[in-house]
Amino acid sequence: MAQEQEIKWYRSPIDRKVMSELIRQSNYQGFKQVLLQLGLSVFTGALAYWVSGLISMKTWQWSVPVFLGCLLVHGTFYAFFGGAGPIHELSHKTVFKSKKWNEFFLKVYSFLSFHNWVGFRASHVRHHQVTIHEDLDGEVVLPFHIKPISWLWSVVPHPVNIWNVWKMFWSHARGIYVSDWEKKILGGAKAETRLQHRNWARFVLVGHIGLAALFVGTGQWPLVVLVSLAPFYGGWLAGLCVYPQHAGLMPNSNDFRLCCRTYTCSRPIGFLYWNMQYHIEHHMYPAVPFYNLPKLRKAIEFDLPAAPHGLVAAWKELLPHVNRQKTEPKYFYVPEVSRKGTEEPVSMEEADVLG
Repeated sequence: MAQEQEIKWYRSPIDRKVMSELIRQSNYQGFKQVLLQLGLSVFTGALAYWVSGLISMKTWQWSVPVFLGCLLVHGTFYAFFGGAGPIHELSHKTVFKSKKWNEFFLKVYSFLSFHNWVGFRASHVRHHQVTIHEDLDGEVVLPFHIKPISWLWSVVPHPVNIWNVWKMFWSHARGIYVSDWEKKILGGAKAETRLQHRNWARFVLVGHIGLAALFVGTGQWPLVVLVSLAPFYGGWLAGLCVYPQHAGLMPNSNDFRLCCRTYTCSRPIGFLYWNMQYHIEHHMYPAVPFYNLPKLRKAIEFDLPAAPHGLVAAWKELLPHVNRQKTEPKYFYVPEVSRKGTEEPVSMEEADVLG
């Protein structure tokens, strides 16, 4: 397989003045996104909490189903707190112009969603440098498949999934890496990074145990479900958004147009997903903040594959190829593309943005 330093990525041509505008970061755009998203989750959580207070022997026939419905809505929005949006983008350090706010909200989202931002950032830097190259990219390995039953289980809290996440954090809190990919990424990292990774795992575990004890001790048990358990249910929509990123596409390519997929969607979904539906554009020019990706798309659209509009269209495009890979593992879909751009390694400026 190709070595990391040999991968020269194809990039669609773009005017330097246009790019200088697109990579400009904005505290206003950052605050608008995080405050609206966190505020939406607070609203859905408060609504579910209020309904939980109406549950009694006399009202359970309607209050319990309404409460469960509110939980599903809350969990659906909450599921976008993780790698599907904010943690991913904040790890790139492109959301806020101010570094301190970028790091602050990265930690907020990581705590709420049970993610270790230290490990994610280290892994994601490598993913961008060697996207879908066998034996080099351990974050996404093609071909992969999704079982309908697994997607259905994402709607409700799956005890096995909860146990696996807690067990993983317990291992990380002791400085133990679970997978070969973690051992590769973090085992060779600086001692400071490994210590930071271990301490964050401890902080998350102690923090959520403390919150659960406080909520239960004060008789506010619904808050355990609305905060500490929220990352473990309602992931159906986030899963539908994330899966098309690379599914069914070409491994071992130096062209992001062949190993990443862009689709367009409605503004509400784009808001929740932090515009990661523009995935070719994001990989091609990772220094561009998520709120400028639609503009980047317009600037280089002439050189990109046609993008399906909406999740239904995106899934109609990918399913035949993913299903074919079940019997033909070496098969992959190749969209029609031109060759008008340039091939160059990841620049130092982009490497700084990535990690």
